[in-house]
Amino acid sequence: MAGLEQLVILATGLGAGVLTSTVGVASLLSFPVLVALGLPPVVANASNTVGLVPAGLGGSFGYRAELREHPRVALAIISTSAGGAVAGAALLLGLPSGVFEAVVPWLILFTCLLVGAQPTISGWVSRRGTGPDAHRPRTRMSPVTGFFAALTGVYGGYFGAGFGVMMVAVLGLGLDLELRIVNALKTLAVLAANVVAGLIFVAVADLDWTAIALLAVGSGFGGYLGARIGRRLPPTLFRVLVVLAGITAAVAMLV
Repeated sequence: MAGLEQLVILATGLGAGVLTSTVGVASLLSFPVLVALGLPPVVANASNTVGLVPAGLGGSFGYRAELREHPRVALAIISTSAGGAVAGAALLLGLPSGVFEAVVPWLILFTCLLVGAQPTISGWVSRRGTGPDAHRPRTRMSPVTGFFAALTGVYGGYFGAGFGVMMVAVLGLGLDLELRIVNALKTLAVLAANVVAGLIFVAVADLDWTAIALLAVGSGFGGYLGARIGRRLPPTLFRVLVVLAGITAAVAMLV
């Protein structure tokens, strides 16, 4: 791998790290770059997952104050995302690469719709609620929210482009938390899924360790920088950026 290509991957890692901690579409940037530089798609996908683990570490460290506010939810996110990622990694290694290609872009577009409509949907759910707990903020993951978080983790372990967008939608609809906390939890979910899937890939998949090392260095710094940016984004702007990023990811996959 030439020196210029190494610099490109390093810069890509930095950008992907920032995206991990903000709008959640890191693989939309890093995966195509690895493929364009000559890596086979499955090798690029697995190497990308391992190389972006430091992005989740840096981002989660940057969001440590937000994660401390709801430690039970943070633990639930780790377990559901990690468990789902095991199944996702197995699917990547065992199924033809085109299995999810038809449905994933439409799934991302649907979750973008949910992210954009989340305030309206949450308000409607709150008004429709009955009983003594109807208007109490939802600060713990319900079984339904946990199920969809695990399902999102499956996708994260399989491919991951748009994984953060999907998790923002799941957490935004299932919990009554500030978006800065949802963003922190989403970043933690990315970390959990990448760690578990990455360990599986290290054990059984073909990897490009030069690309992994360069992505890791860049994405670690980018993840921390992205957390500093993400916690300062106004909720409306953050939601708009997530929707735009998700639509971009979906269109890119369709094309």
